[in-house]
Amino acid sequence: MPDWKDPAQVAKDAVAFSKLMHALFGLYAYEWFLSLDFDWDFLVGKKRFRWPMIFYFANRYLLLVALIGIAIALDTTTEVDCQALYTFNQLAGDAAVGLASINLSIRTMAIWSQNRYIIGFLVLIMMGHWSLILQGIQLRAIWIPDVGCSITQTNNTILAAIFIYSMCFDLIVLLLNTYKLMGVATKVSPRDLMGSSRLTHMIFADGLIYFIIAFLANLVATIFMLLNLNQIMSVIFNVPAAVLSTIVACRCVRRLTNFTHQGPEVYNATHSTNHRGMTMGTGARGMPTVNYKAATRTGVHVQMERFTHAEDLSSGNDIFTRPKDGSVTDVEGDLERKGSL
Repeated sequence: MPDWKDPAQVAKDAVAFSKLMHALFGLYAYEWFLSLDFDWDFLVGKKRFRWPMIFYFANRYLLLVALIGIAIALDTTTEVDCQALYTFNQLAGDAAVGLASINLSIRTMAIWSQNRYIIGFLVLIMMGHWSLILQGIQLRAIWIPDVGCSITQTNNTILAAIFIYSMCFDLIVLLLNTYKLMGVATKVSPRDLMGSSRLTHMIFADGLIYFIIAFLANLVATIFMLLNLNQIMSVIFNVPAAVLSTIVACRCVRRLTNFTHQGPEVYNATHSTNHRGMTMGTGARGMPTVNYKAATRTGVHVQMERFTHAEDLSSGNDIFTRPKDGSVTDVEGDLERKGSL
């Protein structure tokens, strides 16, 4: 068992920290470049910008700037204000963790049809989360000649509290999504078609994947902060947690936004004449809606749908009626209508 406080061991850990940060920077830069076309569509107007996208872009680019700042702190050969640089990097990284949770929370609010109690509950949780994130400086760094910026002290109590809070926050969001989506699916099909909507499946699967990845990343970071082996090992897994949380949260947003651009819907109409086949229609703002009708005895049906957006229609030609509250159509339309994409 190494002596984690030994200066030689701390120096080795610092080298490992530097290599890990460069690897994460490369990973996130690759992810950013692959999805740059999505951002470009908003810039040129191909996709309509809605206010929830503010949190998406803040999450995405704030972490990118933080990783650039970390690379500068590790690679610069000219003396800089290490304390100011690391303070910005720490706040930007922690903010990315908080924004990732907000992106999932906004979608949860839409799934619950803007229920004021759910909104109030989630807003209170967000405020508690950000009260920890904005606590201030949680580490100390100095410039060492011929070495560069070096972390000398960390406040592990607050940092651990941020990541533990994030894990609990993500769990609450997942449970709220699961409860609502299972309830909607049950109302739509009381027999064997729970989650028959592709949108329902996608929201649940993405939320579950996000929770697993973010939970494990935050758990590892929290464990090392509580162990407090040395000033380097205490924060070495903070950045991986922020990077992984941001990647999966932003992917969830992009997948939901691009959902309306999917083509044919394939459904299976087998068993008996009493089995109900599923078709896809269009609702307000071109959001796909689910309709059920009696199917023939056997066969596979493929139905092509044309998606249109409400903004392309004149107000006088609005023929879409509001579905009953709690239906799958209501959830899908509300996700688009409230701008949670």
